[in-house]
Amino acid sequence: MVGIILLSVLGFVLVMLTAITYYLRSVVKEFDAADEAGDNVEKKKAGILSSQTFVYTAIILVSVAMAGALYIYVKGTPWEAHLMEWLNIVIRLMHITFGIAWIGASFYFVFLENALNRTNNVRDELAGNLWAIHGGGFYYLEKYKVAPKTIPKHLHWFKYEAYFTWLSGFCLLFVVYYFNASALLIDKNVLNITPITGIGIGVGSFAVAWIMYDLLCKSPLIKKPVLFTLIGLVVLVGFAYFYSHIFSGRAAYIHFGAMIGSIMVANVFFVIIPAQKAMVKAAREGVSVNPQLGKNALVRSLHNNYFTLPVLFVMISNHFPTTFGYENPWLILIIISVGTAGVKHYLNLRENGQLAVWIMPVSVVILLAGAFISAPPKDPGACNTKIEFSEVTAIIQARCISCHSSKPTDDVYKAPPNGVMYDTPDDIVRKKDLIMQRVVVTKTMPQNNKTNITQKERDIIRCWIEQGASMK
Repeated sequence: MVGIILLSVLGFVLVMLTAITYYLRSVVKEFDAADEAGDNVEKKKAGILSSQTFVYTAIILVSVAMAGALYIYVKGTPWEAHLMEWLNIVIRLMHITFGIAWIGASFYFVFLENALNRTNNVRDELAGNLWAIHGGGFYYLEKYKVAPKTIPKHLHWFKYEAYFTWLSGFCLLFVVYYFNASALLIDKNVLNITPITGIGIGVGSFAVAWIMYDLLCKSPLIKKPVLFTLIGLVVLVGFAYFYSHIFSGRAAYIHFGAMIGSIMVANVFFVIIPAQKAMVKAAREGVSVNPQLGKNALVRSLHNNYFTLPVLFVMISNHFPTTFGYENPWLILIIISVGTAGVKHYLNLRENGQLAVWIMPVSVVILLAGAFISAPPKDPGACNTKIEFSEVTAIIQARCISCHSSKPTDDVYKAPPNGVMYDTPDDIVRKKDLIMQRVVVTKTMPQNNKTNITQKERDIIRCWIEQGASMK
């Protein structure tokens, strides 16, 4: 009943907010017409645009609240798992879409900064220019040293891509990990804590990471790039180690990525956009613009550019248990982060016309080192006894079928995870390679060893597969 009432109230609020957006849009058009006629309506228009931003934010928050109310309504019913699956799909799609837009803009503008012509027939007021061709058209771009003499009325801001990427990612963190904290966030074999404690540690760590990073950027170390990078790496290693000793391996990886993503969006919100607003305001008022504002924003933007590839890896890492299932998952996480950041550094230098060929092979070697370190043992042990299929099915029934069946009996999973079921002998044999990878090699299944499978049972499954996975 509570869920229905909440949904009704929030639905009404959402309709009203949507109507308000159309009204504000019509007011903006009126101000545009007045502006074209020469009337001074800049301040009034700025107020309306600010109101639009507030309303859009409210729509997003109300939509999130409606999803929460719907969850309350279906909790404990057969629809709960179905709702969680669809929330996962919708929010993940939003996260990927906004992330592509944000990262694409980051890649493009760092390329633009690196590729600018800064010497050949460049006007004094410009930092550089660039001719480009794309999609069958020619483009000419100019970058000003500080700001043009007259700020154009229509100025595009690159910020909402970052905000919506973080917001959708934060929602996804709740849907996947925090709503199922006892199953996916907490691994009692790593640390026996309550779900609320784990969620508090996770969210709190993002704020701590931002404060540490921001203080580091505001220190004299920012003028010493090599030392700044080394200290920053030590901090990242510390967080990776910390997460892997608090959460399950999979959750540790996603929190590391969410931590970096939070730093990136905080760079946009607290540094880059305020600097750009100050520069635009000064230029419009005809006062001197502090060039340091632009330099500070550029540095943070460049940091975000280097963070992108490690974050992208984390976004897909849950599909690769070889990484987070390693006995020291933090080590593989740091190796891949350093290797991918090195690849980005090589590309940035190449775009800037600098020759540093050695960076690419070194980065590849670092990445290969991660693959070598996490490789399973060549000789896991001899299989001297013929394993009967009945032994394997008994283990599957005792340790796996509670989740991986058409009708799971697990207290969290109401539908088989990823659609994997072991109801019939054919199901088991068909998934033998997956079983070998998840149960035997990486030992990431059962999830957090919830059903207490033993090493002896894992060895029995391994030997059965190595002997041909026969159903006899």
